[in-house]
Amino acid sequence: MIPLRDDIPSLKRPIFVYLIVIINVLIFLYELTLGAYLEDFILEYGIIPVSIINGERFSTLFTGMFLHGNFVHILGNMLYLWVFGDNVEDVFGHFWFLVMYFLSGLAGSFLHILRNPYSQVPMIGASGAISGVLGAYLVLFPNARILTLIPIGLFLRIALVPAFLFLGIWILLQFLYSSMGIPGVAWSAHIGGFIIGLIMGLFFRKRKKKIDYEIYDG
Repeated sequence: MIPLRDDIPSLKRPIFVYLIVIINVLIFLYELTLGAYLEDFILEYGIIPVSIINGERFSTLFTGMFLHGNFVHILGNMLYLWVFGDNVEDVFGHFWFLVMYFLSGLAGSFLHILRNPYSQVPMIGASGAISGVLGAYLVLFPNARILTLIPIGLFLRIALVPAFLFLGIWILLQFLYSSMGIPGVAWSAHIGGFIIGLIMGLFFRKRKKKIDYEIYDG
């Protein structure tokens, strides 16, 4: 399922959503210019689990969040951030949204590292951090409706899907793929990030209720 937009309007400009998207896109465009040197770049700035276990290259826990392997990787991540991030930033506020984003990314990375401590394959991408955004969104806006592109065989259908169903299916798939050991994607990073976003979202539910009251009270 591919999210296109939700039905919850933003209350203010999601500054950090915009900024994160811009930074990720600019870095990806830079990656495209590297040609044969791209692999060395990924090895230098990607998260290599065995290096972290050995107490080395901790800075890559942050740099790795801004690297992407291909167009599908970055387009998928940025689309999910764009659709779900603005409303979460509304409720969290700019500062705490950024804190949640990076904590989710770090949690996702550490869970992946714990499950693959001897791996020398670099992990890259903003998926763990964005998974945190999804976890927070599920807690804060479970009844929002997501305009979704749904592939059905050779056909595509567009439907409004409740957020709790869309995100519930999404996280269940992450657990399923992780348990199956499907290679190529750090599924456990998605799970770790999602859990942090879910937990932090619970702490901000009262703030959301206050925002809702102010809106409807006029």
